[in-house]
Amino acid sequence: MLVSLNWLKQYVDIEGIAPEELAEKITRSGIEVDAVIDRSQGMTNIVVGYIVSKEKHPDADKLNICQVEVGEGDVRQIICGAPNVAAGQKVIVALPGARLPGGIKIKKAKMRGQESNGMICSLQELGVEGRVVPKAYADGIYVLPEDAVPGSDALELVGLRDIVLELGLTPNRSDALSMLGVAYEVAAILSKEVKLPEIQYETISEKAGDYINVRVEAKENPLYAAKVVKNVKIAESPLWLQHYLMAAGVRPHNNVVDITNYILMEYGQPLHAFDYDSLNSKEIVVRLAHEGEKIVTLDEQERTLNAHNLVITNGVEPVAVAGVMGGANSEVTNKTTTVVIEAAYFEGLSVRRTSKELGLRSDSSARFEKGVDPNRVLLAGERAAQMLADIAGGEVLDGTVLVDDLDKTPARVVVSPDYINSRLGMKISLEEMLSILNRLQFDVEAANGLLIIDVPTRRQDIKIEEDIIEEIARLYGYDEIPMTLPEGNEQVGGLTPYQAKRRIVRNVLEGAGLYQAITYSLTSDELAQKFALKTEDTTKLLMPMSEERSTLRQSLIPHLVEAASYNVARKADSVALYEIGSVFLGQTEEQLPYEEEHIAFVLTGKWVDHTWQGEKLNVDFFVAKGIIESLFEKLGLTDRLSFSRTTMDGLHPGQTAAIYLDGEKIGLIGGLHPTERKQYDLKETYVAELNLKAILAATVEDLVYAPVPRFPAMTRDIALELDRSKPAGEIVEIIRQAGTKLLKEVKVFDVYEGEKMEAGKKSVAFSLTYFDPERTLTDDEVVNAHNKVLKALTEAGAELR
Repeated sequence: MLVSLNWLKQYVDIEGIAPEELAEKITRSGIEVDAVIDRSQGMTNIVVGYIVSKEKHPDADKLNICQVEVGEGDVRQIICGAPNVAAGQKVIVALPGARLPGGIKIKKAKMRGQESNGMICSLQELGVEGRVVPKAYADGIYVLPEDAVPGSDALELVGLRDIVLELGLTPNRSDALSMLGVAYEVAAILSKEVKLPEIQYETISEKAGDYINVRVEAKENPLYAAKVVKNVKIAESPLWLQHYLMAAGVRPHNNVVDITNYILMEYGQPLHAFDYDSLNSKEIVVRLAHEGEKIVTLDEQERTLNAHNLVITNGVEPVAVAGVMGGANSEVTNKTTTVVIEAAYFEGLSVRRTSKELGLRSDSSARFEKGVDPNRVLLAGERAAQMLADIAGGEVLDGTVLVDDLDKTPARVVVSPDYINSRLGMKISLEEMLSILNRLQFDVEAANGLLIIDVPTRRQDIKIEEDIIEEIARLYGYDEIPMTLPEGNEQVGGLTPYQAKRRIVRNVLEGAGLYQAITYSLTSDELAQKFALKTEDTTKLLMPMSEERSTLRQSLIPHLVEAASYNVARKADSVALYEIGSVFLGQTEEQLPYEEEHIAFVLTGKWVDHTWQGEKLNVDFFVAKGIIESLFEKLGLTDRLSFSRTTMDGLHPGQTAAIYLDGEKIGLIGGLHPTERKQYDLKETYVAELNLKAILAATVEDLVYAPVPRFPAMTRDIALELDRSKPAGEIVEIIRQAGTKLLKEVKVFDVYEGEKMEAGKKSVAFSLTYFDPERTLTDDEVVNAHNKVLKALTEAGAELR
């Protein structure tokens, strides 16, 4: 909401208070002021000019040489390229030395050999947004009224000597979507009175009921009023009206439309003006649309209506979509002479539904959706009649054609002052509470230890005791609420063991160069179970936002792959991401999804890129496997970790392994299948997912430190010929089981599958370390232990090379 202080002064006395101070007070009372905008933007030396003459520039087709009087007979030559410049106009002139928005300084200049002593300005050049400039002046200079005085301050004349407050309103404060609503708020803050517009006008003897009849067939419209104004003269609005609208972010059109927009901003009550002759009827019927019925709205778009959309009709066809936008078939034009003013109350839910279905949002629909003041509807119609008579020269017909079934009873809230103080933790006196409620202009009575409050209908957000407590607290001052410490037993804060381990997991992955990602828990039904470690019944939303966000995920990998693809498409050729999050498996006894915390990562591109050293290493399966091994080592679970070859749809069959902890499957690691990589436009990519809950729940024995050994270890290397399909991990397990207590470590250090091997065979080399911490081993002891290993390998079918 944009609030012009010049406009606000009409309703509440804010003289003597600086705009910044006022903004601070409003913010502290609960409505945040996002910006304080000086519309003059530091501009200087901007005056009214009178174009005495205009002639074409001899050396430029699009330039004109203008002789402009800028006050007291001072005539200056100014070159202007605006298409609408003409002799006899009053215009805005920036004299040499003037400063315009953006730091532009006007100087004397020569343009194609002709001297120019200033600039004739458009409103855009004065910092006014193009979207609110009247269409007649959108592509040229702004023409001032004939009574403008040359040499006078042009900024004052066009309303730019003004400060605008930009309010960041929360959805509950729809009352502040109007100048009067803001005036009530400011008056309460400053302990001032609100000056409401005085509505007085004369009517002619003709009756409005003789021109129009109103019939309401839909319960969604409990109040509809119509006033008729004859002999309206369509023209530009007065300058003050145009510039109040522009300050509020509304583009002026003509006096009739501008009056309805002015009252929309003043009262917060949307109005609509129909061209009476274009209605082609003496009847207005408010009904639900017929299924598939069409209307062309004021934005010249044809809209197809549904059976639950509320429309205003002439008895035959729609002439407006109720609360959203009028129809082009009844639009006020330059030929309009008789106007029907609609003032109505439409239910917010109905308006919102229609607005959403048609994809059509307007200032009117925004206010109806949040709720308008039922007691201002008829006042707004009367105000429109007054302004049409004053500004457009209209003659107001006697009476209002009205259908009114609207309950305008104010909400009553009864609350105890003690309850207010107990909830706030304060000691506000009864007198202070009454003062605050009176400043808000709430009808309040204190009786039997209670406050009986009738809330004005303009405050649709106040329904219960807590709403009154909030009003008292914010106007008393949030800063006045005392600071207190929580009461209870003293406890030392700290992380749970699970939280501490989860932090270790993050540190390990981030230390390995991975970045944390957070992706959606919702995915498509197609991807919900893809790459899942285990699958259960999926949980689907009853009303999903889209098909892509309809089902709770059972794996973290699909969204991480999408994130990697997104980054690669934006020239990040190396991506390493991890996520810790929940997957949702089946249902609990409470009929809620069972959540299980998992961790997953995705790697693609280069793992090492030391260009200056000529060292580059692409991500591969063993990089991903090494990250997992590092993680388990940090958690003290290395000896309980194992891998086993497996397959899964979407993963490469030769580069996929299941991960086991104490023999129980808790994870998956693998490379994306080439067809999967092609779908996401990725190069070689590796993923892994683990059941983090199972890993962190595993018990770990206390760490016991051993002294640094004084005795040397002995190593033996062996190379075995194996079937290519034989996993090296199985051989390592055989060696460990066959080795005596002297065997401390087994490592794979080479794999060969070259031309010197038989077809279907490979050579795998292992290094075995023997060691006794208490003494130096003899060759015989090592040989005996090593021979047991070799015998076990031979029995398993491995051949020693």
